Amino acid sequence: MQEARLYDKLEDGKVRCHLCAHRCSIAEGKRGICLVRENRGGVLYTLVYGLSISQAIDPVEKKPLFHFYPGSKSFSFATVGCNFRCSFCQNWQISQTLHDGGQVDGHEASPEHLASAAHHYGCQSIAYTYTEPTIFFEYAYDTAVQAARFNIKNIYVTNGYMTEEMLDAFGTYLHAANVDLKAFSDEFYRKTCGARLQPVLDSILSMKKRGTWVEITTLLVPGMNDSDAELRELAGWIAREAGVETPWHISRFHPDYRLQDRHATPTAALNHARQIGLEAGLRYVYEGNVPGSEGENTHCYNCHNLLIRRYGFGILENVLLPGAKCPYCGVTLDGVGLTRA
Repeated sequence: MQEARLYDKLEDGKVRCHLCAHRCSIAEGKRGICLVRENRGGVLYTLVYGLSISQAIDPVEKKPLFHFYPGSKSFSFATVGCNFRCSFCQNWQISQTLHDGGQVDGHEASPEHLASAAHHYGCQSIAYTYTEPTIFFEYAYDTAVQAARFNIKNIYVTNGYMTEEMLDAFGTYLHAANVDLKAFSDEFYRKTCGARLQPVLDSILSMKKRGTWVEITTLLVPGMNDSDAELRELAGWIAREAGVETPWHISRFHPDYRLQDRHATPTAALNHARQIGLEAGLRYVYEGNVPGSEGENTHCYNCHNLLIRRYGFGILENVLLPGAKCPYCGVTLDGVGLTRA
């Protein structure tokens, strides 16, 4: 255990956590909603520091990030726990294990070890992913500091429910994020995730203003968040508020965890949603979990020629010129490290 950061001591031995937008008030002997931060004697502790439950070397496209050093490797890890209770969670075996009666578990791995491993395996970034990285902030931050020794970038794959205080504390170490914008309905967030919509929108804009490269993902769940009206509202918000340069990934749902009464998302629905995004003015709209789809590729937003051809998480062809210039019309594509200097 390690004492947590970003909390205040209250009266009667309680503490208030300022890590995520729940801002839990936690009584003595109790834990926050994430179940990995516990009040012991008026001191808030993180229960997962140094305990990695999952590690892998992934293509950065798996995060998914298509405009942040495409084709590079990302050292990915997570702890148990989450501050959401999504009924359709795709990683529920580790994110929801504590909510389902499991115990805090993991393999000891220090921040120094993780950063060194990422360097050893030639990874250009470390991704804090699989579960919600905000809830293991201390572990992620210390790893990010170690990663800086090797000029390794840091990525949050997140539900976006962090606070301004957390983003302030992470500072310039956070280089990119994929934010899961699950729907554009507060009712959906309350009923399905146990959260609210507005803090997620606020986090997206805050990260953009701080210079973090942001991409957005929406898992399209049939009958729950896939109406034309909601998708137009969501895509319109991205274009208007986050910016037309912000990539939007629309991913295929498959039945999992507590939501198995729905069928997988039809590919036609993904195609349709992508068109809604493009009609809203977004430059880059992608389809996820459908290997071989035309919606996996990157086209020039100006002349519409094919620039980066993909299959699944792999890049088959990248014809961008140095400086991310389109070879056909000369326009510069948005992103970080799209081509080697």
